[in-house]
Amino acid sequence: MPNSDQVSAQPPLIEVDPLAAREVRGTWHHVSRFTTLIAVIIALILWQAASVLHIFPPIALPSPVAVWRAFIRLLLHGYGGNSLFDDIWVSSARIAVGFVAAIVLGVPIGLLMARNAFTFRLIDPFLQFARPVPPLAYIPLLVVWFGIGELPKILLILFGTIPVIIIGTISGVKATPALRISVAKTLGATESQIFRHVILPSALPEIFTAMRVGIGVAWTCLVAAELIAADKGLGWLVQYAGQALQVAIVIVGIIVIGLLGYAMELIIRLLERRAVPWRGHN
Repeated sequence: MPNSDQVSAQPPLIEVDPLAAREVRGTWHHVSRFTTLIAVIIALILWQAASVLHIFPPIALPSPVAVWRAFIRLLLHGYGGNSLFDDIWVSSARIAVGFVAAIVLGVPIGLLMARNAFTFRLIDPFLQFARPVPPLAYIPLLVVWFGIGELPKILLILFGTIPVIIIGTISGVKATPALRISVAKTLGATESQIFRHVILPSALPEIFTAMRVGIGVAWTCLVAAELIAADKGLGWLVQYAGQALQVAIVIVGIIVIGLLGYAMELIIRLLERRAVPWRGHN
């Protein structure tokens, strides 16, 4: 049994005030909510500093103020005969059609490949052959076959995005815990009931992850198509302004593309929260 000297030598217990702890957590929560805004402000400050110090020539790296003025000019007067809103609308419509087509076709194909070995062996060689081919490689063929209208651009988005959706869907189905299927069979569920109530809900998180990856791929394909075979759109705007060394307008186009892509990512996250409420979200 410890003597009185040993007892007195022990460090005193620190009492934590619950109210103070809640205040600290609340303060940290408010700070974390503004993390993105703080990061953007820091990036703008560094950008302005690089411009003021002439680390790069002004023609190569315009200041944030110059880019803002270019944005205002684009809003008021457009560029190359097109308004900024026209370019945004055209690019967004192309993305929407191509991306939705990739989901409508890719998810059923992925489900079928995951559930049927014959279908998997039939489609997988073509899928793995086409997946590493960069989207730019398809553009000459699509232009020759379909001209320079809207169809080749939409098809390019479809071809570039659908492998991501198919592979994500297959991965989601394969990741379904075997125990869930066994329990459903024990309870007398039919194959269709197991698919609807066990396999598909288990695959949804991976499907939405594939969609979030795919939206970035879709924008990459669109910009690649508009760089070569278009007369309007954000990719065309970046290319046309770049040829005239209008770097501020190029940066505006890049920022708009990034913001639109981020907005579409947030929409997919919102849909995921509603469709997969049991999954943790950031």
